[in-house]
Amino acid sequence: MNKKEVIQALETIAVYMEIKGENTFKTSAYRKAAQALEQDERSLAEIENPASLSGIGKGTAAVIQELRDTGQAGVLETLKADIPEGLIPLLDLQGLGGRKVAKLYQELQITDAASLKQACESGHVRELSGFGAKTEEKILAALEDAGSRPERLPVAFMLETAEMLEEAIRGLTGIKRWARAGSLRRMEETVKDLDYILSVENTDAVRTELQELPHVSAVIADGASKVSLELALSYPVQVDFRLTDDDAFATTLHHFTGSKDHNVQIRQIAKSRGERVSEYGIENLESKEVTSFSSEEAFFHYLGLYYIPPEARRGADETITYQQPYETVERSDIKGDLHMHTTWSDGALSVEEMAEEVRSRGHEWMAVTDHSKFLQVAHGLDEERILRQIEEIRRVNEKYDDFTVLAGIEMDIRPDGTLDIEDEVLSQLDVVIASIHSSFSQSREDIMMRLDAALQHPSVNIIAHPTGRLIGRREGYDADVQTLLEKAAETGTALELNANPNRLDLSAAWLRKAVETNTVISINTDAHTPKMLDHMEIGTASAKKALLQKEQILNTRNIDDLRAFLEGKKERTER
Repeated sequence: MNKKEVIQALETIAVYMEIKGENTFKTSAYRKAAQALEQDERSLAEIENPASLSGIGKGTAAVIQELRDTGQAGVLETLKADIPEGLIPLLDLQGLGGRKVAKLYQELQITDAASLKQACESGHVRELSGFGAKTEEKILAALEDAGSRPERLPVAFMLETAEMLEEAIRGLTGIKRWARAGSLRRMEETVKDLDYILSVENTDAVRTELQELPHVSAVIADGASKVSLELALSYPVQVDFRLTDDDAFATTLHHFTGSKDHNVQIRQIAKSRGERVSEYGIENLESKEVTSFSSEEAFFHYLGLYYIPPEARRGADETITYQQPYETVERSDIKGDLHMHTTWSDGALSVEEMAEEVRSRGHEWMAVTDHSKFLQVAHGLDEERILRQIEEIRRVNEKYDDFTVLAGIEMDIRPDGTLDIEDEVLSQLDVVIASIHSSFSQSREDIMMRLDAALQHPSVNIIAHPTGRLIGRREGYDADVQTLLEKAAETGTALELNANPNRLDLSAAWLRKAVETNTVISINTDAHTPKMLDHMEIGTASAKKALLQKEQILNTRNIDDLRAFLEGKKERTER
């Protein structure tokens, strides 16, 4: 376990102890231990003896050591066994935390969602100290929301589901080749269900194997050309498998990748040539001859087009754009990442450990951009700690002659429009990211006043997650994004495409507008853990959807060209 995972485990132990009714001092010890780890700037590997930290005793230190060495803790496993399994999901309900769930469990013997709903409907919950009628109503509403599956799920959830499923698909026999299709292949922000195209040799054998995949709870359809299954996960997920001959694989893949509007455009092109497109190939309407293709590249070429990436198949202008050679940004074009967090704020690894992770992914440079002091919940850095971190980054940089670590900060734009760090300190950083983390309900005028203050500042290089949205969970604040794009271009400030699949902020639609305003885009992972660094591929896919080319992406520049951009804003301001 890394430091962030250990902290989460300690907090989980405290919550479970609270539910069980353990001694409050014992519960508090685990919370204090988590807080002590959070506030220490070192990574878990760098803390030789956890007991040396103020707030961590011998008992909790032993648990930390056990978590670090094995990824498990006996005390946590025991608590999991002692607490009714149905109580754990209740912790995710809005308005319920460990203390309230503990009260429900201990005083009303609530053990799951069903017994909680019954207690609410009978009016017993409102009688508990600290609850009341309004709380009871909110719990009922939260239970109703939790029990219903949204029509479309966030791409982050579906990607994890697909990756789990694909491990099993790779072990199936009788499949020549397979591929994702549908909205997940197009990397849409939300996905209704999963689609796969399979080129098979023995249809009956493959159909049987598919029904034996992990987590299958129901067989919705079982035909010669299509098998539909339901997976029992935190949300039920339907998976459609299209079974086809290898000759039709490419056209079937294209057809079921979509989008619907893109397929309409392709059919119109074929119709103008006296042909008809279907999932089986392209049919000449006069001779009735059907042409099949070995690949999608060959399919597009036949129609007079260059290969259109799945992400770009939006039914917009892609069939015009790809009449000529056109190269969108690729993952291989990305040379670095300008937004990530370390143990100095709320990240899992130290500066040096994060540098090793980024370097191992083939990047040439990175920027450490921990949170600033306004975001206290993330243990944000004040001016004194920023200056100390700059020294630490210089020390790490001395290790490399093929890799560069830039010193940066993710600085809050406060509700009144002031910036969170003094100018004198900002001027000593290589890169400054400005972002809004508070007062989302402000008017558009106030939000734009805050963003404009950052855009006009000579040290601010990037505006992070510019609309503040969380896909499926939060709309974000009311920003005039068109004006933001224009002013960013005017001031020499980049706007971020935050690659976290829960954000993808800016959206592809606004990224396409960025082409018109010539706004520089920075694709960043906002990584807090090593695994999150791999979201760069998702961010690149979103940029590809908007047909962005590498010249517009800040991350495609070598270190000298990157520094020229970062320093250019200061130079223009001074002139």
